[in-house]
Amino acid sequence: MSRALVIAAHPDDAEFSFGGTVARLVDAGTEVTYVVVTDGAQGGDDPRQPVGELVAIRRAEQCDAAKLLGVTDVTFLGFADGSVADSPALRLALTREIRRTRPDVVLTHQPMRSLQFPVGASHPDHLAVGEAALNAVYPFARNPRAFPELLAEGLSAHPVSEVWMPGYEYTDFLVNVDDTAERKVMAILAHRSQFGGAGDPRSEIQWVVDRMTAYGAQLGCSYAEGLKRIVVDGGLQLLPATS
Repeated sequence: MSRALVIAAHPDDAEFSFGGTVARLVDAGTEVTYVVVTDGAQGGDDPRQPVGELVAIRRAEQCDAAKLLGVTDVTFLGFADGSVADSPALRLALTREIRRTRPDVVLTHQPMRSLQFPVGASHPDHLAVGEAALNAVYPFARNPRAFPELLAEGLSAHPVSEVWMPGYEYTDFLVNVDDTAERKVMAILAHRSQFGGAGDPRSEIQWVVDRMTAYGAQLGCSYAEGLKRIVVDGGLQLLPATS
């Protein structure tokens, strides 16, 4: 595949959900772009910290994390953290980004709540962004009559072949990330503001490694990421050593 677009609700969501897969795509020559929907303003434990200061920190951390995975194109839409809805405004913004980047595959959040995984996986912003992203993929990005203002911007309709999202209890697609698992961990740790001052930050995300290890055991490798694959328009020729 030539291009992939990651649509994430918050800074750090892309790394937690897809970090190993993103790095593998980049290594295979795929052009990967990030779109971060919210400003990340609620991602802090100090209520006295100025909003603008935290937003700036999280933007910088997201750019640093993306670079560790080989991604240099990061767009921030600036929607309010904690207040995202599958609104016409968000559908338009995501449709614009899909038509601008013209990806073969979109990686984004699940639009439904998981009842088996920790509740944090089903943050309401994740659910709203997942739903809006799917709606942007189909029907809006591929429909030349949708959002005519985008045609005026020179952004013609574009069909996305597939959508990948964290699999949780719906996992049907495992990606071998033996060569990129450590980069995923380092990219997560680049979000320094999200870790407490005491203790080893690596210990706080041991569950990430444990989950990759469990998926790897299913695939017959050391580390894997578990995704849900949705074929939208024709499907893709997948990377080797995936299942």
